Amino acid sequence: MKTDVEELSPTRVKLTIEVPFEELEHAFDETYKSLAKQVRIKGFRPGKAPARLIDRYVGRGAVISEAVNHAVPELYNQAVQQEEIYTLGQPDVEVTKLEDNEELAFTAEVDIRPRFEVTGYEGLEVTVDDAEVTDEQVEDQIANLRERFSTLVGANRPVQSGDHTSIDLSAAVDGEPLEDVQTSGLSYEVGTNTVLEGLDETLEGMSEGESATFSTTLVGGEYQGQEADVTVTVHSVKVKELPALDDEFAQMASEFDTIEELRADTRSRLEESRRLQQLSQGRDRALEKLVDSIELSLPDSAVDEEISRRQQSLEQQLEQSGLTKEAYLESQEQTEEEFEEELTKGARSAVKAGFILDQLAMQEELSADNNELSQYVVEQAQRMGVSPDQLAQHLVQSEQIQVVYTEVVRSKAMDLVLEKAVITDESGNVVEQKSAEETGEQEEAAESENASEGTSEPAAEQRDQDEEPAS
Repeated sequence: MKTDVEELSPTRVKLTIEVPFEELEHAFDETYKSLAKQVRIKGFRPGKAPARLIDRYVGRGAVISEAVNHAVPELYNQAVQQEEIYTLGQPDVEVTKLEDNEELAFTAEVDIRPRFEVTGYEGLEVTVDDAEVTDEQVEDQIANLRERFSTLVGANRPVQSGDHTSIDLSAAVDGEPLEDVQTSGLSYEVGTNTVLEGLDETLEGMSEGESATFSTTLVGGEYQGQEADVTVTVHSVKVKELPALDDEFAQMASEFDTIEELRADTRSRLEESRRLQQLSQGRDRALEKLVDSIELSLPDSAVDEEISRRQQSLEQQLEQSGLTKEAYLESQEQTEEEFEEELTKGARSAVKAGFILDQLAMQEELSADNNELSQYVVEQAQRMGVSPDQLAQHLVQSEQIQVVYTEVVRSKAMDLVLEKAVITDESGNVVEQKSAEETGEQEEAAESENASEGTSEPAAEQRDQDEEPAS
């Protein structure tokens, strides 16, 4: 077999492959075996008819065509391996010469991974945000914790902004009651303006048992956009009561005996969270700086595939959330053209980063073993809320194992870049880096601690039964 490679562009080549017919013997053997099982020739059992009779029965041209279809993919893969070409996607194949018992020639045009070397990644200088935790931030965290342990108690006065009310709502258009537009016992925090325009202003100053009517435009449902008279009745008025900020609160809300111990632990957790954020920020900025430092031609097919993947992902998210694309663009304050431009820019950056990390992994001979692949599957399964076995089975069935391998190796290449980088905060302090294993353990511990902080059942037992927990 003879192979010539012509570079059509930095990211696309044309292979011209010429093969003498004697090298197609294996392809013809397989073709005759397959056809022998399909044809029925008198005097021969299925699968036993000789080649000369099959040529006569189905036609020599059909046999040659079948053999070529069988041979071309194998010959193409062989040529790619011999020439050490890293291809992307499927080739465009054209048979240019086919003479029986003489020669087969064909061309294959295909996109390839751009050829380049990753240099300058050692010692990248990256600046990240400061990790300093202020007293105000600590008190904000304590305040959030107090909110979770707050209770609602009767106000014994007219409604004010910020109160928690229980109300009934009914509506009428031109004096005709709207049976479908009414609700009873609705819990509503005055001042949030989350139900109807004009409701907050009407509620302020009302007392328990009072009713009032106001005009508004209905939103959503069959009567959306219509002007209606809405009647609101107040059943209860309650205020949020926070627990005293003392040692008793610390014992109720945490494992600590004093409020000062709780404050110290809160500061420690915030500082550790900021350090993890610094490393994550450093990782992103180091990759961004590396990508910007390397000039690279990108195959259109790879960029188009990434754009398509991102579009499909967005469509799935919008479908799950019940949003239209128009509503999404409005929330992002973007036009369709701005969205497309940002999508394309992000896709090109992602493709380029992938090529760079892949090349760095090859240069440094990085690889992933079964334990690392299993760990990746376990972590992804936890994030997705499925069992590792389910995810592993899905990856095998959808032939995505190679994608997992690529992701793990790219992550190791990025760890190498981060390890070699010089990370400082805005105040000029060097940020100490930790191993990926240590970082992972700390993140798991932080998630566990956050989950435990959300448990308020012990406190609920200590509340007065006449009080209502704040929502």
